[in-house]
Amino acid sequence: MSRPDVIDFGGDGPPVLLLHGLMGRATTWWPVARWLTAYGHVRGLDARGHGNSPHRGGGWHTADFVADAAELLAGPSEPTVVIGHSMGALHAIALAAGHPDLVRGLVLEDVGIDLRGRTVDNWRALFDAWPVPFRSLAHVRDFFGPAGDYFAQCVEKRADGYHLIAAPQDLFDVAAEWGERDYWDLVERVCCPVLVIEAEQSVMPPGQQAAIPHRAPGGGTHVIAPGSYHLVHDSASEFYRGAVEAFLSDLLSG
Repeated sequence: MSRPDVIDFGGDGPPVLLLHGLMGRATTWWPVARWLTAYGHVRGLDARGHGNSPHRGGGWHTADFVADAAELLAGPSEPTVVIGHSMGALHAIALAAGHPDLVRGLVLEDVGIDLRGRTVDNWRALFDAWPVPFRSLAHVRDFFGPAGDYFAQCVEKRADGYHLIAAPQDLFDVAAEWGERDYWDLVERVCCPVLVIEAEQSVMPPGQQAAIPHRAPGGGTHVIAPGSYHLVHDSASEFYRGAVEAFLSDLLSG
């Protein structure tokens, strides 16, 4: 299947799908995909409003993102290992809950399950403080510091400089749903094994991520990555890799 919103990272064997976080895109998974291809055929999906996704305009709900992923996964002949970060991890949970036949296992990175009360006003304030347009990719990397390489892939060049590929209003529309409901009902329908990797400096409410493997019928493991921030697979890459490889070795050996 050739689609502008799908990146095929290669590899042979069981299917693996990567789902990025808010503001990101599939290509940001490249450092992870390089070693993941030893475990299977790895693909990444640009979420609606992000990267090369043809879906633009806002007004979406979690179910819409899940439908996109489910459509993509309908092709493989066997269930897929789904690996998600933040927003992508939430979509992975919803995918496993609604389409258990499509998902073999989940890796969830710093995900929020109950963010009720948080509003998009915090996001607006954050974006308003950014020096957009950025003057160059070096400016992007300098501004975002340790996460600079990640965000350099999330911008595009326009006439006046570099802007986020994802339109801020689209991002606000996506995040608005998270402050209105919790997703424990979906967690409690996940029947496949789960690995939860929480950032030591997580932006998510304390205690929630540790509860996921206990409330999901499929069970699993929760770990905290020492010295990491929200983007765990970047800030604690070796720890992240070790945890994921151990999980996959066990999951795929059966």
